[in-house]
Amino acid sequence: MAIPTTWSFSPTTSVARPRRVSRFSGVAMASASANVENVKVTKGLGDLPKVILTSVHGRCCIYRAEAHQHGFARNMNWSIVSSENVEGNPTITLELKDGPYSRAMWDYGFQALYKVTLGRNTLSTELKVTNTDEKPFSFTTALHTYFSALVTGASVRGLKGCKTLNKHPDPKNPVEGKEERDIVTFPGFVDCVYLETPGELQLDNGLGDVITIKNTNWSDAVLWNPHLMMEACYKDFVCVENAKIGQVQLEPSESWTAVQHLSVA
Repeated sequence: MAIPTTWSFSPTTSVARPRRVSRFSGVAMASASANVENVKVTKGLGDLPKVILTSVHGRCCIYRAEAHQHGFARNMNWSIVSSENVEGNPTITLELKDGPYSRAMWDYGFQALYKVTLGRNTLSTELKVTNTDEKPFSFTTALHTYFSALVTGASVRGLKGCKTLNKHPDPKNPVEGKEERDIVTFPGFVDCVYLETPGELQLDNGLGDVITIKNTNWSDAVLWNPHLMMEACYKDFVCVENAKIGQVQLEPSESWTAVQHLSVA
């Protein structure tokens, strides 16, 4: 089971802005209402649900997807199980459980909780997957995270020495390698998996911001930019995605949790 998620983060320093394109059009979204003033459920493009977290420091948007890549979770309705405001920082927790749609593809009982907190120049996410079945299962997952950027000036530090699986030009037969660069850039089409990455990466978005990407239990990362495949917008963003490429094995009642923390210097 894959549980890819997408959100956009736009604090006052403009880390990212809402965007909808086919590769990362959003996360499956909430079907219930929020009960905190700065957590709103509304409609996005195509009348698909959208949740907006707002604080004095910025805004975070979470979208419902209509896509058939990267697993089934992004195509399903999530429910809002809690929303709160702690010292001006809005927090929302979304829940996804198995149902007929998921069971048709992956016949296991599960619960996924996705918690998002917007702070001052920070955004934190926590994904917790629990096996509610009577038999063990395994899954993979990734956060399809994209950042507003000037692609010609964007770069990532912290990946030197990592094993790579380069999915360009043939995504079905990735080429194994090792990252030798101190600074990884986006000179053209990029679709590369980095294995066993460190707990902290730094993204220079080419717009004057340096974004620190910290994680716990996300063992891998993916860099992506479509280049001319999406000529209208590829110059305006890059993807630096925390991922768990290897299978996570859960026995009945066991859980797996991964945390991501973004901050702007």
